[in-house]
Amino acid sequence: MSAAARTARRALPAVAAVPLLALALGACGYGSEKSTTSAASAGTTAAGKKLSAATVKIGYFPNLTHATPLVGEQEGILQRELGATRLKSATFNAGPSEIEALNAGSIDIGWIGPSPAVNGYVKSKGKNLRIISGSASGGVKLVVDPKKIGSLDDVKGKKIATPQKGNTQDVAFLDWIAERGWKVDPQSGKGDVSVVRTDNKVTPDAFKSGSVDGAWVPEPTASKLVSEGGKVLLDESTLWPDGKFVITNVIVSQKFLAQHPDVVEAVLRGSVKTNAWIAANPQQARTAANAALKKLSGKELPADVLDPAWQSLHTTDDPLAATLGAQADHAVKAGLLERPDLSGIYDLTLLNKVLKAEGKPTVGAAKLGRQ
Repeated sequence: MSAAARTARRALPAVAAVPLLALALGACGYGSEKSTTSAASAGTTAAGKKLSAATVKIGYFPNLTHATPLVGEQEGILQRELGATRLKSATFNAGPSEIEALNAGSIDIGWIGPSPAVNGYVKSKGKNLRIISGSASGGVKLVVDPKKIGSLDDVKGKKIATPQKGNTQDVAFLDWIAERGWKVDPQSGKGDVSVVRTDNKVTPDAFKSGSVDGAWVPEPTASKLVSEGGKVLLDESTLWPDGKFVITNVIVSQKFLAQHPDVVEAVLRGSVKTNAWIAANPQQARTAANAALKKLSGKELPADVLDPAWQSLHTTDDPLAATLGAQADHAVKAGLLERPDLSGIYDLTLLNKVLKAEGKPTVGAAKLGRQ
């Protein structure tokens, strides 16, 4: 690890997180973009206070790192906080498509990884989105074929998959490679290590066929590879202070935030209450997440994938802002991003209002936004 990277990571504050409850996902859960609706948005009249928007459209991924919206929608927690405002949801396979949907107005609020959030903010010159909450931490591992790779040094010269060029895991892996003194072209992925950008839904097949020797991937893909004979060589959480780093944020269209702050506050209240419910009701939360993901994928994860995947993930209201800043620095160092101006990327005003009302500690934006 470079001196600069060590300094940046060691300087990050300790942040508490809540263990993520056991979730489930089928092999096709990372598939094509899909629209869904809650019972209210399908035509049932929601009870409660009427807010400033008739409908709010949310987006998220059908995977373990997006437990909050999965459980929150399945259990009706988000809809209850919205009252008469109808909740509509859409699922996405990757961050860029979700950012496009947010920019186009197809969704208003989304759960998304740090790299696409940063990219979306930078490309719009700070005009299209704000990060308004955290959601999840952890759940990323380097899994390898133990017959080909026995140590971290053995990764050199091998073919390692990441989900997408410039995505959160791709940036993390390129940074790790650079810290070991190895060279890789960030655009082509060629160099001392061959970085093979592969969709998560096909990575297990690529691993089984031997076309890749390992993968730096999020859950549940990592545990799926282990179930196919892979070995966890490195858990990314070990590279961060207290093992905490942002894997999922909550973002909002700035236009929607300005026009409907009451609706955004209601969604955040639902998010905070969902995370609390997950912590207090582990078995029910597992069942709820399993049911939600089965609707989207048609299958459940087997126990040998589900259990280890769950153990490495945490839900958190804190956006872990300092770790996002460090991740952006890693993307710059890797050559995938010009030095960004992230001042103002966070607006935690409504989140902290909700946290105070719930008797919880407020959170900070690491000098990257409004407190």
